[in-house]
Amino acid sequence: MSEVVTIWECILRPLLAVGGGALLGWEREKHGKPAGLRTQMMVALGASAFTLITIQLCQASHEAGEFVRIDPSRVVQGIIGGIGFLGAGTIIQARGSVQGITTAATIWVVGALGVACGLGFYRVAAVTVVLAFMILTAIGHLEKRSFDGSESAEGDR
Repeated sequence: MSEVVTIWECILRPLLAVGGGALLGWEREKHGKPAGLRTQMMVALGASAFTLITIQLCQASHEAGEFVRIDPSRVVQGIIGGIGFLGAGTIIQARGSVQGITTAATIWVVGALGVACGLGFYRVAAVTVVLAFMILTAIGHLEKRSFDGSESAEGDR
């Protein structure tokens, strides 16, 4: 990780993460889910920021000539674990059915989006947003039609 991240990249990467999180969060918000627009945007921003911090930390230690063991994959691992707790908090069991699984999965995907943006992997981020939005919208409509307008098997729509 010897890449130099310019100030413009430090602005662009989180902005793109927040934009993608906003699109997916808007879809969740539209369906009245508790982890909607702001939550998804904040998860994407946080994941992007932690990733950028890691890159900057690696760069700073390299420039200082210090030998510091920094493993960026461990930061990504920590992000994934933290987001897992957020997602788990959106899943509830009520009246014998489990609800919130799709929203929890969306939080997880938004975290991955934030990491991709933070690393500057824009193509991965773009494909992730497009596919996730298609799954939430188009597949959601197909799922509802297939079950004659009844609640989905997950109970999240």
